[in-house]
Amino acid sequence: MPSTLDLYQHPGHLLRRAQQISVSLFHDEMGGELTPVQYAILSRLAEHPGIDQVSLAGLAAIDTSTGATVCARLEEKGLLERKVIPHNRRQRALTITPAGTRLLAALEPGAQRLRDRLLAPLSAREQDVFMGLLAKLVNGNNDQSRAPLALPDAAGDK
Repeated sequence: MPSTLDLYQHPGHLLRRAQQISVSLFHDEMGGELTPVQYAILSRLAEHPGIDQVSLAGLAAIDTSTGATVCARLEEKGLLERKVIPHNRRQRALTITPAGTRLLAALEPGAQRLRDRLLAPLSAREQDVFMGLLAKLVNGNNDQSRAPLALPDAAGDK
């Protein structure tokens, strides 16, 4: 009989489980105002005011159709504004509203607790090593993603 890989030794399975745990802790610490994807979009927008939807989705490593849906929901909640870009009427420039800024500030302590709780089983040294290796794994496989992370270019026009 052929040998099979133990499911609990498969990185994909463990990453899926880690994501489940992370989402559960997210809701514990951040409440129900935002989903993890909405939080990612809003936090990236706070750092890149005036960005277009497609570029924002790239900064959050979210596919563009999901990004558009999330932005529409955040706009309905009064957390961001979308305005047509005059020189390219098919694109929308996004800005975070004062309510969005206040919400992000209110969620910041929860975001820190979420990070602390998620990494709590590891020592401080293990946390550093884990985060370094996790970033290396994600960045090294970025081009394999259906929604790869797209960093702004050096000219800063994204």
